[in-house]
Amino acid sequence: MNSKELQIFSKKIQMEVYKMIHPLPAGHVGGSLSVADLLAVLYGNQLKYDAKNPNWEERDWVVMSKGHCGPSLYAALALSGFFPMEQLATLNAPKTNLPSHCDRNKTVGIDMCTGSLGQGASTAAGVAMGFKMDGKDNLVHLILGDGEINEGQVWEMALFASTRKLDNLIVYIDYNKFQLDGRTDSDEVCNLGDIREKFEAFGFYAIQADGHDMDAMNKAIDDAKSQKGKPKAIILDTIKGKGFDKVENKVGSHSCGISKEDLDTMLAKLQAEIDQLEVQ
Repeated sequence: MNSKELQIFSKKIQMEVYKMIHPLPAGHVGGSLSVADLLAVLYGNQLKYDAKNPNWEERDWVVMSKGHCGPSLYAALALSGFFPMEQLATLNAPKTNLPSHCDRNKTVGIDMCTGSLGQGASTAAGVAMGFKMDGKDNLVHLILGDGEINEGQVWEMALFASTRKLDNLIVYIDYNKFQLDGRTDSDEVCNLGDIREKFEAFGFYAIQADGHDMDAMNKAIDDAKSQKGKPKAIILDTIKGKGFDKVENKVGSHSCGISKEDLDTMLAKLQAEIDQLEVQ
């Protein structure tokens, strides 16, 4: 996909997130919206996969370690043809295959169960190590929240991945500057400092990119793929709740409800943006 097509793809992901969360009392809106552009780039351009054969052994794996942002990943999977779009309406419903947090035993296209923050980091590194041991060239794409990297388990993974030279592992940090109850770029909770510098100190090839710029992300991922002998980290500067004016860049966006008025407003706004892109 070109840049315009990726933007349209992302806006469709965002529309589905709004529709999925609207019927519920609340949902993880902020982080789902901040990572939508990355998911569009991955599923639109960067991943090796076959939606008709989701267990294809040669596929690249995606581990959404911040598993509460499953809605955005579910939307990307459905739009990519992994399962019918109609299933998105069952988010968190009884007996659903789309639970609140990612579950590979329930959802077609989900590669790893996640939600206990930090654990997805370890399992992703384990998968990457397994591919290395088997002589396979599959890539593992690990998505971490910035608040999530307060977890010591993430840095244990970083030591392991560097020691084992897991250059088939690409880590994305959704650096939207917020966690559940405060900012991550100040002393309000736990200041993360220079994330790129930290990953470099742990032996990663680390770069920073605009997490809402399709071309910048494609370039960063291509750069990361070309680096050999080290695991890679891409720190994505993003905005929590991107596009949802009422909660964008606010603590309250982590988990919130979406009213019928908000739903109608945001769907109309996103559709208008898609229409404009399509005529350009």
